[in-house]
Amino acid sequence: MTGTSMDGIDLALIRGGEEPQLVDFLSRPMSQALVHQLHRLQTDQVVDGIDAAAQAGLALSIEIADGIQALRAQHPGRTIAGVGVHGQTIRHRPSQGYSLQLLHAPTIAERTGLDVVYDFRNRDVAAGGQGAPLVPIFHAALLRGQAGAGVLNLGGIANLTVIKPDTVIGFDTGPGNTLLDAWAKEQTGHAIDAEGRLAASGQLNQLLLAQLLADAYFALPPPKSTGRDHFHLAWLGAKASKAGLVLDDLPPDDVQRTLVELTARSVADQCPKNVRAIYVCGGGVHNPVLMQALSDALGCDLLKTDALGWPSQSIEAAAFAWLAQACVHRQPGNLPSVTGATGPRILGSICPA
Repeated sequence: MTGTSMDGIDLALIRGGEEPQLVDFLSRPMSQALVHQLHRLQTDQVVDGIDAAAQAGLALSIEIADGIQALRAQHPGRTIAGVGVHGQTIRHRPSQGYSLQLLHAPTIAERTGLDVVYDFRNRDVAAGGQGAPLVPIFHAALLRGQAGAGVLNLGGIANLTVIKPDTVIGFDTGPGNTLLDAWAKEQTGHAIDAEGRLAASGQLNQLLLAQLLADAYFALPPPKSTGRDHFHLAWLGAKASKAGLVLDDLPPDDVQRTLVELTARSVADQCPKNVRAIYVCGGGVHNPVLMQALSDALGCDLLKTDALGWPSQSIEAAAFAWLAQACVHRQPGNLPSVTGATGPRILGSICPA
């Protein structure tokens, strides 16, 4: 799995079934050249977009295949049924009928000798759904019917799953780490705000926060999904201007602190009432300033998914391994209550070994 944050390639080896079990987990960095190319593709900053996208998808697939082989090498003699690979999203436009993930599945199949399940989102989109988020069905399997509990994935984009007595709801709440990482990179040259140090030294700008929270996406009812093509630094600059502010004139740490509050407040504002506990996963769990802001805003028990026996960084990779198994066994992988699709659908395409 490579998420919106592009902070690495996460690989999970699982035993599937109704109660999935984590066997092993591995996280590997992506080459900075590839990360740079993927960022450029997301913002149309390329001369020959078709050729650049094809090359980036191939390079990503080679790095993923190398990661798969590294994880397999730690388990000699173990039979692997197949691999689920999400690919890197560069456009998510369900309202226009598509979601585009860069990948070259035949290269992964060729290099690993495994069946590859990929393109998970577009069958749900074709059925009238958002094609995202797809992980709530896996979150529900981890929580095993714990009504009133939820899972919050703090990736580049944050998504929330809540188990209700009669259904499962889930949706993208908005930015998780994507704006925090982008602002930290621009201001400090580092890919992330390590341990939230930049945010910790800043003060909340209430005027900027109010304008950010006024974005129409936050008021939309679910089902809904979003991505980096909506929430980016140009969006931040435009919102600052609407508030009568010049972004570059603001103290960088104040902006970072305000972006922390944006993530926390947008999650809390959209979280259903009477949620008793939320388990958090994704890269955002390593930011203590963000975790404290979420705890303050939500007012419920906030725990890492490690408390469920699943390391916080493993969840999304494990989810797509689980969805791949569902595809192979011709079982539906979407939740219409989450995505808005007209019914359950088998997700994914299969590239045989």
